[in-house]
Amino acid sequence: MSHSVELADIGMTFGTTRAVSDVSFKVQAGEFFSILGPSGCGKTTILRMIAGFIQPTDGRVLIGDRDMVGLGPDKRPTAMIFQSLALFPLMTVWENIAFGLEARGMPRAERRKKAEDLLQLIALDGYGDRMPGELSGGQRQRVAIARALAVEPSVLLLDEPLSALDLKLRQHMRAELRDLQKRTGVTFIYITHDQSEALAMSDRVAVMSNGVLQQVETPRQLYDNPATPFVARFVGETNALSGTITQVQDGIATIETALGVLHGRAGHGAATGTQGTIYIRPEALTPTVTAANTLSAQIQRVDFEGSFALVHGQFDDGAALAASIPSTRLAEAPEPGTRASFSFATEHAVVLADG
Repeated sequence: MSHSVELADIGMTFGTTRAVSDVSFKVQAGEFFSILGPSGCGKTTILRMIAGFIQPTDGRVLIGDRDMVGLGPDKRPTAMIFQSLALFPLMTVWENIAFGLEARGMPRAERRKKAEDLLQLIALDGYGDRMPGELSGGQRQRVAIARALAVEPSVLLLDEPLSALDLKLRQHMRAELRDLQKRTGVTFIYITHDQSEALAMSDRVAVMSNGVLQQVETPRQLYDNPATPFVARFVGETNALSGTITQVQDGIATIETALGVLHGRAGHGAATGTQGTIYIRPEALTPTVTAANTLSAQIQRVDFEGSFALVHGQFDDGAALAASIPSTRLAEAPEPGTRASFSFATEHAVVLADG
């Protein structure tokens, strides 16, 4: 049975350092929820407070609507998977999976049966008598997940568990983790600094910066409608051009930049007469010229990425250009060293107030 997890104005102070400041959000039971942010932003501290390894300086952690104040990790309906996995090298795979059950006094035969059921769940039937050193990185990852699931947690906490894997294996494990979460129905709270990981797997994502919660939304909403300048810059690639917002009308903001007057959707805080920035995703820029929203840049290089080419350049005000061109339209990609113009649709850009 999965549980919800609610953070109510939690904060954490270490000495004179405020690691987490007044964070509130609720993870629904059975949800795959990710906490995304750069190193040092407070995301692992939040996970450790949920697990009970540290107690918040202020605020409350509720699991299944029950206040966890004063309860240690062994008294909470949670299990945690660390980045290092921490499998026991001298125990077999099934013994690793059943370790928590042994500590609870379950008889050996029952432990073995439970381990075999979990091996089937993670598609490692027949691997029970192998040693961890005989497994691949992805297989060891699955064993660590099975060990956490063996104690039947209501909430599974995962602290950057895929960071040590190579790119192909990470991508494969993303799909496996998401599928496993759906099949078990356990609430997953996943920590990562990798945007693509969070966007690909999660039902919702919380973005953190310097201990402050920036936004909680679905992956699509985070990408399309960032609420703050930090989210706009951190989640995915973007082109950012600053200026003065001269008009906001019918949900559209006009901003006067060093490169000319541009138009985009009016985002959070956009108001006439204030300083703001227009954010344009690389895929929104096309190498065509329109009557409005056209930009010119000096092209520095074109990186072929397989399914698309990423055009890098510099605008006249020194800002960086990044434009994405599908591989089916590579003939339209400008040559390095030339000057090129790009346009974008108003609805594909967002204007946010600075600060």
